[in-house]
Amino acid sequence: MQMGRPARTGVPSDSSMKTRTVLLASLLGLLTACSQSAVSTPAPEQTYSLPTVVALTAQAILATTDALTANVPFTETAVPTETPVPPTALPSPTPTFAAGFTELAQIHVISPGPMSSLTSPFNLQVMLISGESELVQVDLLGEDGRVLQRNLEKVTRTYNGNFRSFRMSFEIRAVSEAGYIRISTKDKSGRIQSLNTMPVLLYSVGSTQINPVGNTIYERVMLHNIKDGQEVFGGILELKGRIWPFNDEPMILELLLPDGRPIASRILPLQGTDTQDFETTLPYKVSEPTLVRLTIRQDNPLLTVSDPDFKKFVYVYTTEILLNP
Repeated sequence: MQMGRPARTGVPSDSSMKTRTVLLASLLGLLTACSQSAVSTPAPEQTYSLPTVVALTAQAILATTDALTANVPFTETAVPTETPVPPTALPSPTPTFAAGFTELAQIHVISPGPMSSLTSPFNLQVMLISGESELVQVDLLGEDGRVLQRNLEKVTRTYNGNFRSFRMSFEIRAVSEAGYIRISTKDKSGRIQSLNTMPVLLYSVGSTQINPVGNTIYERVMLHNIKDGQEVFGGILELKGRIWPFNDEPMILELLLPDGRPIASRILPLQGTDTQDFETTLPYKVSEPTLVRLTIRQDNPLLTVSDPDFKKFVYVYTTEILLNP
């Protein structure tokens, strides 16, 4: 019996399946390539380092500032030049003038001022013209006149004056008491050439309170008709001037010889403690030209202790004159 060919069925053969798979893969590859070419690829993002970002930000700020201020005119402001202060700058007191008094005292306290409350230690500042002896004496007195501290200093005599600072210390038994700063100079013969006093309050406890000096920097005596070194003739010295009393005690006027002996004196009563004019005479007698020191002084009646050299003087003004017969 002759065998026939096998009948065909609907299942594809192996070779046919392989062919279809290759075609399908090719088609998918073509479609993927086309899709990738159709989509645009974005440019890669730029990255900056931190210094570059700061620089760009600063440039942007400057550009904005220039744009905002482009129309604003430039104004130049002068910067004051700083003046160097000397290490020992002198104080510059500027109180008002007392009526009729414009001459600075030979000795005047810059600090502390009248009735300042002081505890120990404190700083005393003085402007002075030393006497011919060039020796300055600074005393701190208690309310009875006892010496709490004494300083002696050699100061060159200059007519422009010298600034001096003293560190003062004291001990008192009471909680407080009145006190006085007394500063004096002498001439080459040992006579008082100038003396001035500053009343203060001394405290054993508490804090220091400095008052301003006010008008106390001016001389308390102004002579209208006599100058230092002036010659006088005729046996009578005529005096005219103005006085600013320290208290209501009378003023004592004297003509002192080089050895300190008086050859003429006068007690000048005062009319209260206000500034006042005066006019008086001092008769004298000399046989030849004689150089004397005219002394105008006032005492402090509150002091119970009298100094051998300065007695109870609270203020002394002097000037040298030449007496002729």
